[in-house]
Amino acid sequence: MPWFERPLLAVLRHEYASAMRFAEDDAAEVMPAAPAAPCQLYVHVPFCEVLCPFCSFHRVRYNASKTQRYFDALRREIRLYHDAGFRFGDVYVGGGTPTVDPDELIETLDLVRSSSKVRSISIETNPNHLQAEVLRRYRAAGVTRLSVGVQSFDDGLLAGMDRLTKYGNAAQIRERLAAARGIFPTLNVDMIFNLPGQTLAMLDHDLAELKTLGVDQVSFYPLMTAPTARHAMEKSMGLSDPRLRHAMYERILDSLLPAYRPASAWCFSRNEGMFDEYIIDQDDYVGVGSGAFSYVGGAMYSTTFSLNHYCRRVEGGQSGITQRRMLGQKERMRYDFLVRLFGGQLRHDYVERRYGRAFALRMAPELAAMRLIGATRHDADAIRLTPLGMYCWVLMMAEFFNAVNGVREQMREHVRAELEAWNEEARVPLSAVGRLPQATES
Repeated sequence: MPWFERPLLAVLRHEYASAMRFAEDDAAEVMPAAPAAPCQLYVHVPFCEVLCPFCSFHRVRYNASKTQRYFDALRREIRLYHDAGFRFGDVYVGGGTPTVDPDELIETLDLVRSSSKVRSISIETNPNHLQAEVLRRYRAAGVTRLSVGVQSFDDGLLAGMDRLTKYGNAAQIRERLAAARGIFPTLNVDMIFNLPGQTLAMLDHDLAELKTLGVDQVSFYPLMTAPTARHAMEKSMGLSDPRLRHAMYERILDSLLPAYRPASAWCFSRNEGMFDEYIIDQDDYVGVGSGAFSYVGGAMYSTTFSLNHYCRRVEGGQSGITQRRMLGQKERMRYDFLVRLFGGQLRHDYVERRYGRAFALRMAPELAAMRLIGATRHDADAIRLTPLGMYCWVLMMAEFFNAVNGVREQMREHVRAELEAWNEEARVPLSAVGRLPQATES
């Protein structure tokens, strides 16, 4: 473990927890103004057949009737943004498992493509959904990147994650991935390192499997869990060893480079292709669906985490937004510093255009600290990450997403209050809604 890792993580946890704290805002429910240029669209589909114990994303157990109503609301919200002047150049569909209902997903993609000049579409899926006929339908619907959540090729780890029975064993996953190659311009495999019980030998086995398969892109995420998910994970899988994290990341770099090039600090591509994270090269992005986040015009927005409340808001002609946080100039600088360098470089002309000389002055401590520990090098045209810097940014982005997970937990606590407020406004007694579901089903 590098000497600076513990103090860096301590600082990051404090800073990101504060930066991601949403305050009540009288204008929270106001949609952002449409930017002049097309932006990214993120579509959140929260349904999963299995709720993995390590996952902190907003997800609920799959239910056919809920899914149909939810997709109807998604399409309504997309139309709402289109009518407000938004246009989308790239689409990223995450979850959950967006492919639980192919017909609904394809209808949603067709809507986006009919209203915007879409260049690329990325969707997430699981190995049990890799049926050739359905995959070809996704390709015909404009999907250019398919991201498959594999996590590991170790059957013991898959069993601990409650994925073995539902999503298939390592041999089945290998066979399905091999059959899916060549259908999409980019086939990505999502993996996790530093899982509880995972050894360096297990990681070496995963890396060898990936190299044999020769997929277009590999995303290797460090284990990231919110407190509530961490408790469930510890019960089923145990604790991970943070002392192995750096050694595992170095093993990943040694194995994948130079055959793969870093598209981000944790995504590696054979060829030019879509990033694993839609935030890297986008000034603005819009998130639709329950539990989605947006970043538009220097402000962050969050939609409700209640599926019922989300559907009823959108059916009533409103967006799903219930929280907003305006970022100050220093916060916007830190955000750009984080996400641009996560993609490998922060160009000087980009900084000059957005902030002028103020960036170097206000970000001087962060710039000096990263240069001092050898995380960045300052070239004539850009600041770039070193190999050590790539590991630093893995830690930083993991803490950023952990802070987002904290917001998710905060927003889940608002579910009952949102439903009560909505029902009072609509003069419908709360009892008429029926039993309030648990956070994983709301």
